[in-house]
Amino acid sequence: MAIGVLCSRAFALCLACVLLAVPLLVVAQDPSNLSLEHYSKTCPNYEHVVRTEMECAVRADSRNAALMLRLHFHDCFVQGCDGSVLLDDTATLIGEKQAEQNVNSLKGFELVDKIKQKLEAECPGTVSCADLLAIAARDAVVLVGGPYWDVPVGRLDSKKASLDLANRDIPTAQQGLVTLISKFWEKGLDATDMVALVGSHTIGFARCANFRDRIYGDYEMTTKYSPVSQPYLSKLKDICPLDGGDDNISAMDSHTASTFDNAYFETLVNGEGLLNSDQEMWSSVLGYSTADTVNKYWADAAAFFKQFSDSMVKMGNITNPAGGEVRKNCRFVNT
Repeated sequence: MAIGVLCSRAFALCLACVLLAVPLLVVAQDPSNLSLEHYSKTCPNYEHVVRTEMECAVRADSRNAALMLRLHFHDCFVQGCDGSVLLDDTATLIGEKQAEQNVNSLKGFELVDKIKQKLEAECPGTVSCADLLAIAARDAVVLVGGPYWDVPVGRLDSKKASLDLANRDIPTAQQGLVTLISKFWEKGLDATDMVALVGSHTIGFARCANFRDRIYGDYEMTTKYSPVSQPYLSKLKDICPLDGGDDNISAMDSHTASTFDNAYFETLVNGEGLLNSDQEMWSSVLGYSTADTVNKYWADAAAFFKQFSDSMVKMGNITNPAGGEVRKNCRFVNT
């Protein structure tokens, strides 16, 4: 049976929660106001709606899991988890989609549109785009073999975005360990959170433009010039030549790219991390604590899953103190 038919039939079973949209006042948001019961009366079926669409999307292309997880991460690192990353540029608003770490690489916006459309049909003006991302990211991980965690909800959608903050706050592939730890620390996340959250690269893909310097730089040194690593390096250089091919992609987990597991950490231990920023956690002379954590997660998948779940909740609880609204369309503020 076609995927679209399965999705349509699933939603046909639940159309009883259509409510009148009530305008929300813009109020400062306190993360302690997030709860598991926020939509219990206004939209009790919201998680099922998101999960059904994510099942369809991941079944169609497993890479959709990584796209949604990355959207949530990039959202939370700029102004808090407030859906600002989803805003399109308009005559009066400059969004974050053209930021260095977003342009030509951040995708999944059409899937967000589809999920939001379903949520609006179910419960108009009720579920925020920021909550949509948080739930979809969790479901994405579960659908490709990763851990489940409860997601507190009640986030508001920002009425503003910040290109400057996106360029400043989102970690880049070329940054060193001290800078990376500092960027996470500024968000209330420690080095253990950082290692666990970067473990999401077990299902991620990177553009050639972001790993070219790595494979033509210190890659052989971090692998200790191991002949076992040479075939993989040659493959990477075929994908990413010295000139051109910036948009060519490669999985960051060369072992199990479509499965959320701890195999990614083995690539770091072997010195084969695709991104400089990732390999720094193991190879940097300043990374004695992060290296121990990498080694721990490589040896113990359960420990990685537990910390990843905890760190995702911690990151997801970063709210925008400026408050906001519940957008009807995730690309634009309400008028």
